[in-house]
Amino acid sequence: MRRADRLFQIIQSLRRRDVLTAQQLAAALEVSERTIYRDVEELAASGVPIEGAAGVGYRLHGYDLPPLMFTEREIEALVLGARIVESWADSELGQAAATVLDKVESVLPPERRAAIRSTPLFAPKEHAQAPVTVDAARLRQAVIDR
Repeated sequence: MRRADRLFQIIQSLRRRDVLTAQQLAAALEVSERTIYRDVEELAASGVPIEGAAGVGYRLHGYDLPPLMFTEREIEALVLGARIVESWADSELGQAAATVLDKVESVLPPERRAAIRSTPLFAPKEHAQAPVTVDAARLRQAVIDR
């Protein structure tokens, strides 16, 4: 992994969790704790508001950096997930999944757009053993409403 990618991954990891230790970051990024210490020091020196305490861990304080771009594997995950929802969920949620893919595709650079259309991962449409007799949309709403 390039150093710039690792620095970005540290920021992304800290955005997702309240506190992470150098040991947790090192394990996730497959580097040494010493590398994490150096990287965090560099991020802090460049203005990223990382707070840290020995024995406690690191956290971001009031910092927002939007994700820069999806990786090929992230695009595959999005496409497969949306295709499963299109195939298995009710028609309303299935249509929403298709719309999500359209929106994601519209913000991808041209060289990444092809990844959405060419992903060979599909969800089978013939999956139910018995006819479904419940209104899946109403059931989904009931779950949301608790």
